[in-house]
Amino acid sequence: MGNGTFVGLDVHARSVVAGLIDEATGELRVKRVAHRTEELVSWLGDLEGPVRVAYEAGPTGFGLARACAAAGIACLVAAPSLIARSPAGRGRKSDASDAEQLARLLRVGELTPVRVPDPLEEAARDLVRAREDARADLMRTRHRLSKLLLRHGLVYESGRAWTGAHQAWLRRQRLAHPGTRAAFDDYYAAVLGAGLRRERLDEQIAQMAAEARFAPLVGRLSCLRGVGTLTAFALAVEIGDFNRLSGATIGAYLGLTPSESQSGSRHSRGPITKAGNSHARRLLVEAAWHHRPPVRASAVIERRRASQPPEVRARAEQAGLRLHHRWHQLERRRGLVATAVARELAGWCWSLAVME
Repeated sequence: MGNGTFVGLDVHARSVVAGLIDEATGELRVKRVAHRTEELVSWLGDLEGPVRVAYEAGPTGFGLARACAAAGIACLVAAPSLIARSPAGRGRKSDASDAEQLARLLRVGELTPVRVPDPLEEAARDLVRAREDARADLMRTRHRLSKLLLRHGLVYESGRAWTGAHQAWLRRQRLAHPGTRAAFDDYYAAVLGAGLRRERLDEQIAQMAAEARFAPLVGRLSCLRGVGTLTAFALAVEIGDFNRLSGATIGAYLGLTPSESQSGSRHSRGPITKAGNSHARRLLVEAAWHHRPPVRASAVIERRRASQPPEVRARAEQAGLRLHHRWHQLERRRGLVATAVARELAGWCWSLAVME
């Protein structure tokens, strides 16, 4: 306070609007500035220093934050969902008003920052999210194909779907009408293409997870039941720095804690908040289901644990026993078992991640 310039930037692909507060004069002004990163950072460097900048996290990424850091300009990337919005301003929404609001909130310290990943970590995150998109596309194309066959009375009843036997059954189908045959061929080709995309991305993830930057963390997380290389790598890059969290806060960070409503003597709990990273939350819930069966010796898990030190192996074994006990304890109470176990599993992931 008292000197320098606070700048709020409303950043879009082809335009940037800046709201500036000059501490020396108290003047607030709005200006449309260059949207290219090099020119924008140069313009920020010419302002009355020290310059403090903020913009919302979004599709434009973190290139601007890194460029500002390289130029010695303090830049905060704000979490959009945690930006205070004035009820009185709901009827007024513009780039200028958004930039002004960011500048004011930055000046009084009311913006919540998001962590800016380094380029390698962001590349790993892009890879993980591409794999998640391929998984979702494969599921959608499979649904389209199965519903087409269902409309024509064709249902596979000889076991689980999408196995080798099911694929052979699909190839044997001969539909009567040429239009239906063309639709079937297109859907089946889409299923095969999405499956190949997922396999290629799985290979890339396995290679990247073996790099020195990620291998130690992925190796420790993979010692847990239900957490393979893909899940461990995804959790590592989606959460990033585990040290900024704790075993008590990681559940809330991932939106796995119940919502609350309290007024006077009335206090009720609702469904989970679903805040934070939805991909990491889904992976933990899926992994939680692996703790329903009793703990038994597994060659797969033993291979994952073979290269880990004794303290990591012991912690992972303790987690498996505890989470299985917790699952059946909650099952007797008829609670939301998988979600509750996923919340506790997140704490065990944190405890392994921060081990040196």
